Amino acid sequence: MAKRISENCPAAQGYRMPAEWESHEATWLSWPRREGISFPDAYEEVMPVFARMVEALQESEQVRINVADHDHEQQARFFLKGIDLSHVEFLHIPTNEPWCRDHGPVFIKRDQEPRLAVIDWDYNAWGGKYPPFDLDEVVPTRIAAHLKLPVFYPKLVMEGGSFDPNGAGSLLTTTSCLLNPNRNPGKSKAEIKQALSDYLGVTNILWLGDGIEGDDTDGHIDDICRFVGRRTVLAAVEEDPQDSNFEPLQANLGLLKSMKAEDGASFNVLTLPMPPRVDRAGRRLPASYANFYIANRIVLLPVFGSSKDKAAVEILQKCFPDRRVVPIDCRELIWGLGAFHCLTQQQPTR
Repeated sequence: MAKRISENCPAAQGYRMPAEWESHEATWLSWPRREGISFPDAYEEVMPVFARMVEALQESEQVRINVADHDHEQQARFFLKGIDLSHVEFLHIPTNEPWCRDHGPVFIKRDQEPRLAVIDWDYNAWGGKYPPFDLDEVVPTRIAAHLKLPVFYPKLVMEGGSFDPNGAGSLLTTTSCLLNPNRNPGKSKAEIKQALSDYLGVTNILWLGDGIEGDDTDGHIDDICRFVGRRTVLAAVEEDPQDSNFEPLQANLGLLKSMKAEDGASFNVLTLPMPPRVDRAGRRLPASYANFYIANRIVLLPVFGSSKDKAAVEILQKCFPDRRVVPIDCRELIWGLGAFHCLTQQQPTR
């Protein structure tokens, strides 16, 4: 197992969490299990989306995929047949569900050796909503052991989709998630803020409010607002005043326009439309263009068969002119209540 560190906090040792657009060594995924709960009655329909994601990342970086065992690896390879897998590595690290952003390691980086380390937050499946989560809970330490990286243990429940750093000291998050009593009852806002500062190397915590309807994470930031540059944020907005997402997203937009970066500069606040609502089995699903993933050479963008898809592609392409935006239909994937950012976790270049 990876070594447990008890010295000073990561920030005191020079570590920080890089921005997602900084150089990656690899993208981590956790392959879904057919018997998992994420895609009820839709496993076969969702697998082509995973295949397209893995194929698109081929031009960008290594892909490391957690699978339970040899049989699970063979199942994954079946759905990836026809794709050049020279950029893919399978690790026999079992998971309960595929949402690697939330159960996977958060990598932090510094200039001296060891250059990389792993943060292993406690994990309780979004407030205990989806047991069992025992396999997911230990994934970061198992990955760190494989990579021979040191591990820090904050002893705080946290998911990777609940915060978004700019790599220079600022971090976006939401009060609706981080202050929810189903995560860290008894912990104050000040204590959680201190932990984010200590473990991610941030100094400027930017608190937004509520998330979008249908989001079972209690308001993850990666469905509503993302950094796309050190001082540039991309905020989801709902254009229909009658839609339940209109008011909370407008409130968040107002907060963003009053916020400052870590150096006191104002943010360049850009907007990203919300797709039309997607419903299934009597519930609204959390479809959002903001759940994109920034890889080295591409940006994976979830789209939903809407006339708004084209505008989302154009907006992201302007934000990342040196990367190719890859739109992939996620109308089946969103049945699992997440998209590309939820499924991925970046490993920075050492």
